[in-house]
Amino acid sequence: MNLSLKTITDNDLPQYKQDMQEAFQNGFEEVFGKTAERILPEKDIDESLNTKGAVAYKAVVDGEMVGGAVVVIDEETQHNHLHFLYVKTGIQTKGIGYAIWTEIEKRYPETKIWETCTPYFEKRNVHFYVNKCGFHITEFINAHHHEPDSPDDFIGDGGDGMFTMQKRMNG
Repeated sequence: MNLSLKTITDNDLPQYKQDMQEAFQNGFEEVFGKTAERILPEKDIDESLNTKGAVAYKAVVDGEMVGGAVVVIDEETQHNHLHFLYVKTGIQTKGIGYAIWTEIEKRYPETKIWETCTPYFEKRNVHFYVNKCGFHITEFINAHHHEPDSPDDFIGDGGDGMFTMQKRMNG
């Protein structure tokens, strides 16, 4: 697979957001069934894109946008965050997500720690981050252990909680 990671442009944004929302929606609905609720509201994507240090990438294979990621880079501490990583619906399990992650790691060799989170119910994501990418679960956010800045209307975890994960880099 010849995947390239490119910074998104304003022209990419509508399709990028739609593809990301669809991927998150389908992951949720595979477990919990159809819902009228938007699992990943556009305001959450915009908030991430507008975070200080945010960089948004699209993954391109054969001229087609197949996924993407939003990272937040802290040049001072090098404790960086992966806010979103998605693969377009219908083309998962082909190594695209791992190719995206590998390219991100290559772009930020000074990183000391990567941090991300994923819903407890997303077993495929947990497997991906822990077993493929080398993250370690560091916290379980749930009804008995709340995340202070989590929005009151957050439903993306299906009520099952979220894993926070870190990957300490060598160096």
